[in-house]
Amino acid sequence: MFEQLANLFRIPELRKRILFTLFMLAVYRLGGHVPTPGIDAHALAGFFEAQQGSILGFFDMFSGGALRRMTVFALGIMPYISASIILQLMQAVVPQLEALKKQGAAGQHKITQYTRYGTVLLSTIQGMGIAFGLESMTSPTGALVVPHPGWPFRLLVCLTLVAGTSFIMWLGEQITEHGVGNGISLIIFAGIVCRLIPATLNMGRLLQSGSMTPFTAVAIGVLMVVVMGLVIYLETSYRRIPVQYAKRSVGPRTYGGQSTHIPLKINTSGVIPPIFASSIILFPTTIAQWVKTENYPWMQAFLDSMQPGRMAYDIIYVALIIFFAFFYTAVVFNPADLADNMKKYGGFVPGIRPGARTAEYVDFVLTRITFAGALYLSAVCVLPTILINFLNVPFYFGGTALLIIVGVGLDTVQQVESHMLQHNYDGFLKTGAIRRKRK
Repeated sequence: MFEQLANLFRIPELRKRILFTLFMLAVYRLGGHVPTPGIDAHALAGFFEAQQGSILGFFDMFSGGALRRMTVFALGIMPYISASIILQLMQAVVPQLEALKKQGAAGQHKITQYTRYGTVLLSTIQGMGIAFGLESMTSPTGALVVPHPGWPFRLLVCLTLVAGTSFIMWLGEQITEHGVGNGISLIIFAGIVCRLIPATLNMGRLLQSGSMTPFTAVAIGVLMVVVMGLVIYLETSYRRIPVQYAKRSVGPRTYGGQSTHIPLKINTSGVIPPIFASSIILFPTTIAQWVKTENYPWMQAFLDSMQPGRMAYDIIYVALIIFFAFFYTAVVFNPADLADNMKKYGGFVPGIRPGARTAEYVDFVLTRITFAGALYLSAVCVLPTILINFLNVPFYFGGTALLIIVGVGLDTVQQVESHMLQHNYDGFLKTGAIRRKRK
């Protein structure tokens, strides 16, 4: 293992990319501590303590804690992610965007430009909304979060947050182009990992003070290893559909005749279903928390039933995850297009007629594995609820954060290994689904 780690810095290009990536992530973390002007930090911290379990805490996870501190990176990368998802969904319904997608690099460059414009627009709307929201916020002690409200404060906050999001977007694009891995994903990864470190230290303090037994700490460690191993296994699992290409002659040469397969990933939708499900289920709860519920008993009952750990919350959460898993898979994967491309190049699934029958077969297989993937996503996402509420474990582990950490980690390792194998160095993984064979 140490030999493989040493190989990372023996390749000049890879060493340069890794150091560049680490530098950019350090810049991102540094910017996450630069406060937005005009805000009482202590009053804001008290407000967020009272808003635990709301949609604000969910977005704070993606910003690496910057939203809680209301820094220049408070919006994080969520506007960019939202714009990317919106553009991706629109490609399925807008013919012009679908045509751009099929134009290759030129079309993708145009879609990227639209995504940037959408990011600035969304961050402007969210920034102005946050500015208005900050003026109405008070800490539990009654202190105003914004001592001097007004339009100068609103415009300053909006401009600051839009500039911060745009800078994060630029950082992510620079990491993707000149570093290792996907820049946007690594920025989210860095924010989540930095929040896990205080949680680990807090568990250590509980163990030292006697509030947690050594047996519980060991059990949590074993559970973490098992769950992470299971997530890695399922994230790298595929259902392979065999494909045979018929031989065809073009002049004196003969093409085709080889056998291959179509890899269908068990979790095709990635972390999108938990993100959408969490946003939808937490949004009405957050709005209800800002209303004086003593005048509306039904609203207080709604708030109580929608707390994490309650049966109603878990049932709706799981149902939304399953729905969005099927919905997003249907958007990003079209069996009819796959069947048409196979038929165009003389490919067919053994025993299945090319064309419509192949599309039906692929859709049938994809539906089954998507259901299995949706159940897997649901189990991982409700794991924190089980640990905290039923087993009384004071450690947040699982959910969307775990899926992002594993997914980004696997993608980064794949890219590092590709660089190492190009220079005839052994990679990190000797076996496994993500091991690339040396040519």
